[in-house]
Amino acid sequence: MLEVPSVVLEALERRASLEGKTLEELAVEAVLNYCGISGPEVKAEVHVKLCEKYLREGEELLAKEEYVQASEKFWGSASQAVKALAAKRGLELRSHGELHSLIVELARGSGDPEIRRLWQSAGTLRQNSCEKWLPPEMVEENAEDVKKLVEKLRELLEQ
Repeated sequence: MLEVPSVVLEALERRASLEGKTLEELAVEAVLNYCGISGPEVKAEVHVKLCEKYLREGEELLAKEEYVQASEKFWGSASQAVKALAAKRGLELRSHGELHSLIVELARGSGDPEIRRLWQSAGTLRQNSCEKWLPPEMVEENAEDVKKLVEKLRELLEQ
């Protein structure tokens, strides 16, 4: 864990929010840029690693019955999986609208409309992380949908 002054953390949080990124994502990108490391495969791997991390953390939070925080982690996992596919294609997604557009493209291109439905489950978790209105059973079921989505997106990433 990195300790930074609150003014720096607040600035980073504002920047991450504006760019539709997590703090970790923003920090890793800064390190890659600082070290001169680039390329679609590296960027895709960053997103895959974050996806896996957020899945693990989501599972741990579900086990603790911390449903709001779990919702945020599962949403993060889904969005990182989509960003991994975008990065592999040389794209950088900078908004939720761009995430949704790529999902539509992926569902059509793969012939798998379930990708869109599973993505909507992830979006519901995102909303729940802000509004705290889903019952625990729905969080758990939507988390299962996110795991299915991530698996489908991993398969596309390997193609």
